[in-house]
Amino acid sequence: MELRAVFWDLDGTLIDSEPLWHQAEISIATNNGGTWNEELGWKMSGTPVPKVARMLVEAGTQLSEEEIGRQMIEYVKEREFAGLPWIPGALELVRALADAGVPNVLVTASPRMMAENVLRQAGEGTFAAYVCGDDNTAKKPSPEPYQAAARKIGIDPADADAMAHCVALEDSGVGLQAGAASGATTIALTGYTRTDATGGPQFDAIHDYDGVTPATLEAFVERRLASLR
Repeated sequence: MELRAVFWDLDGTLIDSEPLWHQAEISIATNNGGTWNEELGWKMSGTPVPKVARMLVEAGTQLSEEEIGRQMIEYVKEREFAGLPWIPGALELVRALADAGVPNVLVTASPRMMAENVLRQAGEGTFAAYVCGDDNTAKKPSPEPYQAAARKIGIDPADADAMAHCVALEDSGVGLQAGAASGATTIALTGYTRTDATGGPQFDAIHDYDGVTPATLEAFVERRLASLR
């Protein structure tokens, strides 16, 4: 099998949680003297929490960046721990990959407790590893999170051929940059974000997971490898 691993972004790729983050941002800003809206939230999609908190302070929110970040995480955590809003077909694809012997690795800027909640709700053995915002790596759009994900499953991220055999599924601009820069065969999921991925660095795109199987991802890798020869 050409497909060696699948790296999964979380928000907007595996779970439809971007609206939760935006609700948190708007609530915190409006309750503390700031100005924020859904459009601004989408522009910050995929951005690490500390940077979003800094933007909220610049937008007039009368709280420290640390307190804003804490409240954002707590707001989303409560809702995700109650039940993850899986994107239709995503969990089924993750489990099909695991059954086929293809390791799944979660690659998210979310804190460790939220990453581990995803692994718990996905089921034992579904994910082989994860990289999260609490790990000592640069954040997306740096390729470091994806390079770290490769190392977690024994793939040398300096091996361009090995990375091309891995698929990275992403939805945000910064995430697509990170996946592509790592050398992974990067696929944009476009159906659950307002990010315009047209002309982005990804190899290809899908709208949703309807009809997507491990064989579909294998075909992306095969086409990518053929293009590199």
